[in-house]
Amino acid sequence: MPRKVQLWRDTAPPAPMLATSCDLDAIDLDQSSLVYEQKFDGIRAIVVVEPGQPTPRVQLLSRNGNDKTAQFPEIARALRLLSTQLNRAIVLDGEIVALDAQGRPASFTALQSRMHLKGASDIDARVGTVPTALIVFDLLREGVEDLRPLPLAARRARLEHLLHVRTSERLREGAYTAGDGTRLLAQAQREGWEGLIVKHADAPYLSGARSRSWRKVKLHATATVIIGGWTDPKGTRSGFGALMVGRRTDARGVAARPARGSDATLCYAGNVGTGFSDATITDVLARLRPLARTTSPFVDAPRVRGQHWVEPRLLCEVRFSEWTPEGRLRHPVFLGLRDDVDVDAAEATTAPDVGVVGMPDVTLSGRARSPNGPSASPRPMVTAGSESRPYPLSRPSRLSQPSPLSQASPLSQIVEQLQSLEDAGRDGTLTLPEGALDVTNLRKVFWPASGLTKGDLLRYYARTSPWLLPVIADRPLVMKRYPNGVLGKAFYQQRAPDTVPAGVRVATVDGDEDEDGPTPRLVGGSLLTLLYVAQLGAISLDPWFSRAATPATADFVAIDLDPMPGVPFTQVRDVARWVHDALVLLDIPAALKTSGSSGLHIYIPLAPGTSYESGQLLCQIVATAVASQHPAVATVERAVAKRGRTVYVDYLQNIEGKTLACAYSARASQFAGVSTPLHWQELDEDVRPEDFTLDAVETRFAQVGDLWNPVLQGPPADLHTVLDKLSS
Repeated sequence: MPRKVQLWRDTAPPAPMLATSCDLDAIDLDQSSLVYEQKFDGIRAIVVVEPGQPTPRVQLLSRNGNDKTAQFPEIARALRLLSTQLNRAIVLDGEIVALDAQGRPASFTALQSRMHLKGASDIDARVGTVPTALIVFDLLREGVEDLRPLPLAARRARLEHLLHVRTSERLREGAYTAGDGTRLLAQAQREGWEGLIVKHADAPYLSGARSRSWRKVKLHATATVIIGGWTDPKGTRSGFGALMVGRRTDARGVAARPARGSDATLCYAGNVGTGFSDATITDVLARLRPLARTTSPFVDAPRVRGQHWVEPRLLCEVRFSEWTPEGRLRHPVFLGLRDDVDVDAAEATTAPDVGVVGMPDVTLSGRARSPNGPSASPRPMVTAGSESRPYPLSRPSRLSQPSPLSQASPLSQIVEQLQSLEDAGRDGTLTLPEGALDVTNLRKVFWPASGLTKGDLLRYYARTSPWLLPVIADRPLVMKRYPNGVLGKAFYQQRAPDTVPAGVRVATVDGDEDEDGPTPRLVGGSLLTLLYVAQLGAISLDPWFSRAATPATADFVAIDLDPMPGVPFTQVRDVARWVHDALVLLDIPAALKTSGSSGLHIYIPLAPGTSYESGQLLCQIVATAVASQHPAVATVERAVAKRGRTVYVDYLQNIEGKTLACAYSARASQFAGVSTPLHWQELDEDVRPEDFTLDAVETRFAQVGDLWNPVLQGPPADLHTVLDKLSS
């Protein structure tokens, strides 16, 4: 018998039970003891309904107990209507979801515009444009009975009896399938669900616990792609490292356009490096070698060492999570070769439209419209420099004078539009491929010492976007906003604004939540998002070390060299050389850049799937070794008061959600610094942070090329080899 408890109003409502993530392969879809449900992309809610006169009591509580009732008045009204048909209080568990035009649960992106509204008028205005519903999937209390100790099957039976003929458009009972997950999986794949929730039918409800009796399975899309080459193996793997794959069209459906004289026919879709057994590698390689060719079949694939090209005649099936904004497969896993599909008729799963870096159709609306809208132009290509050369440190008078980097770039038209707005003292609207962006207050001085303005910041980011966007692509961004410039009050903003321009990418990261639920974040990758961040007054770009889809695995880690007050930059350069020597000894690749303020950053690329903890341990080993060998100059001491006049070798930034200003980012330093990639040889020259400023650095970029992306996209650190060397 259910045990007796106090009425809900006399005790705290229960915390929700949480599901454990797992792979689809770990689930028996035909197990009779399992219950299968749709995984919704919304706000988890504990719901309390108590009948009463003259007014019933209704509460929608988030996972952390925050009251969401006023934010979703249409759901509250449906619950009050339900209360008129009840004779006792109930506690439900469910999910608040946004609804699409057909009344179906939509993505979290649609819901986020409702999540943080506080004003009644704003909330009421959104009810009509972004309707929501409560989907109920559990009954925790009914009157004085605590139903949580009961098996799930019994609780669901009680829920069905309770809600029978009492549901509505705003109050729904979540559907489920018992013992037939195969059918529900087919429906999920057909309708594009986010995933499945799999529950043991005999399990009790464990409030506040993350239990394996509830499991969540995220579903992945599949694609048939064409193999155009392979890369050399790394570490202990033999045969090949990854397959280079492509499609006949890019992510927008545009056919591959080869350069004159080229027979390239594929748009690059990424590398597939997982899902292979030794036998599979041997078989695939035996099929590829007879198809060898000397030129790339891709019109746009990156060129790195160890690539081998083949005639595009073999197809393979891959599983992947989604398409990136650049039209690449994210997290592809090899499933097998497709001999049953004709290569000339094959096409991968349709990818969404993506923002391509380059000059879009740009027009101005509002108070400063250009009479003649410029035409679209192709994506600008920037060639990376390969050798160290001297660069001039003389500063041009203003950023409105195009640097060599931007003189031939179609992006210069955006810069000219922004300049004309600032010169006229007007606001306006830029129309970009991803959407429209209102730009305001371009004359506002952000750096009083140099007179550089908000307009200067936007024009700099527009010009350098071909190199900057790959650095922040797919990464959540943390904003430190300076609405009144570097001398004004600043504040950090983790959450994306409640309302963002259409086309600006906002996403939630698995497990990234605060007291209000999942945290929607701006995610880098498009020119629109880049300029929107600058428009908000976020001077620097601070991306996560991991991508939004894989928050627990870092793509790189960093050692931050932070000098204490009074320590000269020559000492920082010395410590950087010692760190570099240690990395070379361990055969660890690394990229060097100024912080844009007073220090230096050293980034180490990691192999896919490397945890933050592993990367941080590597940095800790190197930092501690350097500090131990040079205690008078370098330290890993955490207490600031105990560091003295040393350089702090900080390895503690390598935690999920921690950030550093990225390469090519402007900084809120007094001298308007830019985080600038350096050659390692430049540590022996008299370089200073003040040499690399917003109004001078583009001349350098045009001369030395992109020193950053080639390093981080090259071979990663082999942690197994490092451990072997350390133990020998």
